[in-house]
Amino acid sequence: MTPVGTEKELADRVLGGWLGRIAGNMLGKPVEQGEVWTRDRIDRYLRRAGALPLTGYLPEPADESDRLALRPEWRRCVRGRVDGSCRDDDVDYAVLGLHLLETHGFAFSTEQVGELWLLRLPYLQTFTAERAAYRNLTAGLGPPLTATYDNPYQEWIGALIRADVYGWTRPGEPHRAAALARRDAVLSHTGNGVYGAMWAAALISAAFTAPTVRHALDTALTVIPAGSRLARTVRRVVSLHDTRMRWEDTLSTVAEETAGLHWIHVVPNAAVLTAGLLYGDGDFTRTVALTVRGGLDTDSNGATAGSVAGVLAGAEAIPAVWKDPLRDTVRSAVFGFDGVAISELAERTVRLTLATLPG
Repeated sequence: MTPVGTEKELADRVLGGWLGRIAGNMLGKPVEQGEVWTRDRIDRYLRRAGALPLTGYLPEPADESDRLALRPEWRRCVRGRVDGSCRDDDVDYAVLGLHLLETHGFAFSTEQVGELWLLRLPYLQTFTAERAAYRNLTAGLGPPLTATYDNPYQEWIGALIRADVYGWTRPGEPHRAAALARRDAVLSHTGNGVYGAMWAAALISAAFTAPTVRHALDTALTVIPAGSRLARTVRRVVSLHDTRMRWEDTLSTVAEETAGLHWIHVVPNAAVLTAGLLYGDGDFTRTVALTVRGGLDTDSNGATAGSVAGVLAGAEAIPAVWKDPLRDTVRSAVFGFDGVAISELAERTVRLTLATLPG
């Protein structure tokens, strides 16, 4: 038996995590530009297209101004046009994390994370803190200088999007998942940027065994400093949800309290993600839809929300409208992985997990 029951049940939950991450990423990708695609504008887009409530991938734009504002990749990410996943760093890092564990095992070092980036990840497919760290690696710097030298993005969301594989391979062990994520994150991030990765890994790990998403969120908070701004912001969203405040009002309240932080900073994005999870209440479609409608870094938040909701539900319970268009195929910039099957990635993840379980 595994921490979540039989090997078949574990495999279904891990596949759910992979599918959820990729589907959530695809959902948010066309509107990933937080200063342009605000929460209000996303909902206006959906209303004009007759797509509220949102129950699948984004519809094609009904307005020319919306069409021009979407990311260039939108044509491969909207309903009716999805044919396998689009390439995106939110998925590349999950693939790379799996390769890291297969290559170096769970005792990997931060230096080995950097070496694998240089070997497998094209420089121009890195962004913000990851690009700064990559540049520092090529200049001969090692961690922790790779995270701190000439890097103004140290508390942005990049490390959080790299954390899923540590949760998937440590089901029901949130503190161990967080420790792995921290070792990866310090290559490029500090402070709340590192805490975001630890929190996300613990959240995904806890989702395997938690009875509800609220329980998973409560557990994830135990792995980061209670006084950190990230922890305080997540608790704030939880407390507003507990008062039965509407989702829209919760996000407006926290947006005012985090005003001044960049739309890619980890703290406001963790608030959007937490709200999507709580108000989605375990329903996969509602969770990813609310999270992406929350704005900011929509594809990253959609991906992590989809991963958590996918683990909670399992692959079989994810509606076909999300799964079928992906054609069990991943497009990836990670050398050697472009075109790999989602099911194969999930199977390899399960093998890593089972190899380290007691007995």
